[in-house]
Amino acid sequence: MAKSTLIKNATIVNENKTFKGDVLIENEIIKEISTEIKAPENVTVINADGKYLIPGFIDDQVHFREPGLTHKANIATESRAAVAGGITTFIEMPNTIPQATTQELLEDKFKIAANDSYANYSFMFGGTNDNLDELLKTDPKQVAGIKLFLGSSTGNMLVDNEAVLEKIFSSTKMIISVHCEDEATIRKNTQEYKDKYGDDIPLKYHPIIRSEEACYLSSSKAIELAKKTGARLHIFHLSTAKETELFRNDIPLEEKQITAEVCIHHLWFSDKDYEEKGTHIKWNPAVKTENDRQGLWKALLDDRIDVLATDHAPHTLEEKDNVYTKAPSGGPLVQHAVTAILEKVKEGVISIEKAVEKMSHNPAKLFQIEKRGFIKEGFYADLVLIDANKPQTVSKENILYKCGWSPFEGTTFSSTITHTFVNGNLMYNEGAFNDTIKGKRITFNR
Repeated sequence: MAKSTLIKNATIVNENKTFKGDVLIENEIIKEISTEIKAPENVTVINADGKYLIPGFIDDQVHFREPGLTHKANIATESRAAVAGGITTFIEMPNTIPQATTQELLEDKFKIAANDSYANYSFMFGGTNDNLDELLKTDPKQVAGIKLFLGSSTGNMLVDNEAVLEKIFSSTKMIISVHCEDEATIRKNTQEYKDKYGDDIPLKYHPIIRSEEACYLSSSKAIELAKKTGARLHIFHLSTAKETELFRNDIPLEEKQITAEVCIHHLWFSDKDYEEKGTHIKWNPAVKTENDRQGLWKALLDDRIDVLATDHAPHTLEEKDNVYTKAPSGGPLVQHAVTAILEKVKEGVISIEKAVEKMSHNPAKLFQIEKRGFIKEGFYADLVLIDANKPQTVSKENILYKCGWSPFEGTTFSSTITHTFVNGNLMYNEGAFNDTIKGKRITFNR
C-alpha cells in the first residue's frame, strides 16, 4: 500500500511564486499540488498553516570528513545535522583520507553514504597532477563532477601543473568545480607576517594573507583557461567583490559555461567579526571586508552568482583553538544555513523566492540533477517546512555537529525548521529523527 502524506495550507515557495496550497506526497514522489486537496484514506495529514514549504536546500559543497578524518565529523552525524537544517541533498568533496582520486575510492564513499546518510548525496571526483586516466572514467550520470584545488589544498591535491590543468579542462565535459587561491601569493604573504609575529599572527591579518589578489589571480586564470578550452567551470566560494566582475548575468543559467557560488559565511561575516569570533571564522578563502560582503550580496541578487552553499568543513574545538598558523581553516554550517538566509529574508536583503532559487532550483539546474530542487508533481518529495515566527538561539545544547560548536553560537534566528522530508520520508520532525531510512544517491540528466 502506498504511504501517503498530505501537507495542508502551506505557504508554498516555488519558481518565483509564493502561494497558499496543499501538497500530496505518495511514497517518494510529489503526487499533487493544489489549492485544496481532499485527504484520501489512510493519509497522514500535516497542518502547515502559517508555515513556509520550500524545496530542500541542495548544498553543492560540503566536507563531511569521512573516511579518515572522522574525529572531526562523519557522514552520519553531518547529514543528520544537514537534514535538521533543511538540507536534503549534499555534494561532498574529495579531500578525505584517502582522497577520492580513483574510481574505487570514490565508490567506497558512496557505499558509506548508502548505509549512513540521512540526506541524498553525491560526491566529486578529485583531480590531481597525475590521475587524468582515472578522472576520465567518471560517469557523468552517476557522479556530481570533478573538483580541483587551484591554490590552497588540504593534503596533496594542489593541481599546479599548467599542462595537466589544460589537459583536464580540454578532456572532460563534466562540471569542473574549483577552489581558487594563488598559492605563491599566499606563501609570500604568510612568510611576511610570520617574520613579524611568529606563529601567533593576529587573526585580522588572515584576509590580508589570503588576499583579494590571491583569489582574483587564481579565479581569473581559471576562467581564462575555461574560455580557451571550452570547459564547463564552476567557481566555488567567491569571497571578494572584485571576483564578481568576472561573471555574467545576461544569459540564463542553463546556457552558462562559467558559473559561481557564494557561501553563507562570506555573506554573513566580515573582517570586523574576527575580534569576537577569532579562529571560529577562519576559512579558506578568508572572510574579507564589509565591501566584499556587500559586493557578494549584490552579485547574488543580480545573478552573476548562481548558487548558495555552505562549504561545511568542521574541525574539533581543540584543533580550532590554536594560534593562527596551527588553527585549521573551515567550520560547520549545514544546520544553520537555511535559518541564516531566512534571517536575511526577514531583514529585506533577499526575497524568499530568490533564496529558494539560489538554494534549491539553481543547484539542481547547474548540476542537471534528476527530479529534485523544485516542488513539482512527479519530482522527489524533498521538502522543508519552516515556522518563520518561532525564534531559536544557537547553543551548545542544540548543536548537532559532531564537533559540537558553531560560528553562530549565541545568534538568535527568527525561524525554525519544523519538518524535513527526504524522498517523501519524514526524516526530521520537530527535533525527532527517522533513523531507519536513508537518503538516496542522486542521478544526473547528462
